[in-house]
Amino acid sequence: MSKTSIEWTDAVWNLVTGCSKVSEGCRNCYAERLWPRLRAMGNPAYKDRNFNDVACHPERLEQPLEWKKPRRIFVNSMSDLFHKDVPFEFIGNVFAKMHNYQQHTFMILTKRPERMKEFIEWYKTEWLAGFEGAWPREYTHVWMGVSVENQAAADERIPLLLRTPAAVRFISAEPLLGPVDISKWLIKYIPWQNAGGPNECKHGYASGIPCPDCNPSLGWVIVGGESGPGARPMHPDWVRSLRDQCQAASVPFFFKQWGEWAVMPFDSPPRGKFGCWDKCSSRFNHGEGRNESIYPGTINMNRIGKKKAGRELDGRTWDEIPEVKP
Repeated sequence: MSKTSIEWTDAVWNLVTGCSKVSEGCRNCYAERLWPRLRAMGNPAYKDRNFNDVACHPERLEQPLEWKKPRRIFVNSMSDLFHKDVPFEFIGNVFAKMHNYQQHTFMILTKRPERMKEFIEWYKTEWLAGFEGAWPREYTHVWMGVSVENQAAADERIPLLLRTPAAVRFISAEPLLGPVDISKWLIKYIPWQNAGGPNECKHGYASGIPCPDCNPSLGWVIVGGESGPGARPMHPDWVRSLRDQCQAASVPFFFKQWGEWAVMPFDSPPRGKFGCWDKCSSRFNHGEGRNESIYPGTINMNRIGKKKAGRELDGRTWDEIPEVKP
């Protein structure tokens, strides 16, 4: 249940199953693609349920207790913890368990940052009433992120993420469907110096813990291409741009995969078991249509499969992950 091949995490913790699509990045959802196989295997979380049937699984709340060795845990790879059909009370139980399992690092990724922000306010007001300062200083092992497939998603979701307190705020640009400029949200970290006391900022946060008011910035960027049936190609310039933005701000950059497509010489014939090719422009956003005369710089992308395409960028892998001190 916890094993995963996702490169940037060690385990998955699927407390919620089922979801619904909210944006272009959801078109070829891998969780929906896996659903029939999991249901056919008789998995009780998927049996007699369709993908749109969102269900909470309280019986899985204690699962991280079984993992003695510290792990990076992706919370809900098969759903969205902040889906509207998941009650705040259940999410509160998830956060309470994460508080108890501080040997692990929990990574929460959502396409619904508006509800994530609403939950945090509810959690602080209703659940943590009387425990002033309990959030987020006691949650340095909980990272919050949003999915960003194109510039529109970045402009909508990142500002909401930055108004949500977290030890690390990150984005997952997978599938990356167009060029994205996040430079204004990448602020080079400058330690506070006795702003509100020894090693604290003026809002009371210890040095090394991002304060939502002092340092509202992204601390990690994950990028990946799309895989599976119907996968769309990703232009290398989109990936390089995000890498370069991260390097300029000293922000960790993780390149997960190219997906199904690889760059080939423009005049090369289609090869590989899929025997097909597509054109991809550096200024093209999927869904807007392709026109070489309007979008110059088109390159030939050959569909060779995820394994062959690999995950090297400019001759090396990029596996940078933030280091957070408690």
